[in-house]
Amino acid sequence: MAVWVFAEELEGLPTEGSLELLAKGRSLGEVAAFYVGAGSDDAFAALGEHGATTVYHLDPGDALPSAGVAAAFAEILRAEGGKVVLFGPGNIDRDVAGRLAARLGKPVLAGALDIDVSDGVTVRSEILGGAKSVSTVVTDGSPALIVTRPKAFEAASVGGGTPTVVSVVMPDVGRSSATITERHVEASEGPDLEAASVVVSGGRGLGSAEGFEMMNELAGLLGGAVGGTRAVVDAGWVPYSYQIGQTGKTVKPQVYIACAISGAMQHAVGMKGASTIIAINKDPDAPIFALADLGVVGDVHKVIPQLIEALKAR
Repeated sequence: MAVWVFAEELEGLPTEGSLELLAKGRSLGEVAAFYVGAGSDDAFAALGEHGATTVYHLDPGDALPSAGVAAAFAEILRAEGGKVVLFGPGNIDRDVAGRLAARLGKPVLAGALDIDVSDGVTVRSEILGGAKSVSTVVTDGSPALIVTRPKAFEAASVGGGTPTVVSVVMPDVGRSSATITERHVEASEGPDLEAASVVVSGGRGLGSAEGFEMMNELAGLLGGAVGGTRAVVDAGWVPYSYQIGQTGKTVKPQVYIACAISGAMQHAVGMKGASTIIAINKDPDAPIFALADLGVVGDVHKVIPQLIEALKAR
C-alpha cells in the first residue's frame, strides 16, 4: 500500500480531519485507512466514499488507545509496507505517531501543509509563525511519518466503493496499557468553531470578559462561532477551546471578523486561510489590516453595537 491514513471515530463516523487526510492521501497513491473506533457499515462506507480502498479496523473499547494502536500499526506496516503515513494534528494522532516512530526507528515530520511523492517524499511546512516556507526531503526510507497542520487539505467525496475491511486485534502492551474510566464532553452552544462558516473573534482590545457578550450576540445573529486570541484565553476571559492561533485552533471560515485583534503572527497563523477577513480596530497601523479584505478603523464598542442593531433591523 502506497499511502496510509490514520483515522479516528467521532460519534460513530470518521472525524472531519480523517476525511481531510484521505483527500490528500488519494492524490499520492492507493490509500489504506487505519481506523480506530467502534466501527460500523456507515463509518466504513464514509471512508470508502472518500477514497480508502482498504480499512484496517481496530476497536480499542475502553482502553486508552495510543500504545496498543501504535504496536498493532507497526506490525502491519512491517508486513505490508508503505511510502507515507499521514496523521492529523489531534492528540491521539500525535501520540500514536510518536510511539510508531519509536517502534520503527523513523523520524516524524510535523506541521505539513503539503506533501509531494513524485521524487522521493518532500514535505512543505512553515516556520517562524508562517513567515517562511520550508521544504524537507525525507531520506530515511519508507515509510515517511507525517503529521499535518489543521485544515491543510479539504475533505471531498470521490464516490469510492465499499472498502475491504480487515479486523485488527488490540495487542497486549503490558504496563503501557490503561483503561478509560470516565468521559466528559465539554458543553457548547452554536456551531463548532473549526467547522463554522462565520467566526467572530475577539482580542485583548475588548477590555474585559464582558466584551465577549457582544461577540456572542453578533455570532448568534450571523449563525457563527466565537473565537479569541491567546491573550484573552490567558486572561481567563474565555476558555481555551476558543483559542485561535499557533497554539490553538486553525479555522478557515467563509467570513472571519477580527474584533480588537492586533494581528500578531501567533494568531494570524490560525486564521489567515479565511476566505474573507474583516478587521475592526481603533489602531490604523494594526498588523491585522495587512491581512484584511475589509478594514474598519474604529472602537469596537461603538462599531459592533451598531452592526448588531443593523442586523436586527433586517
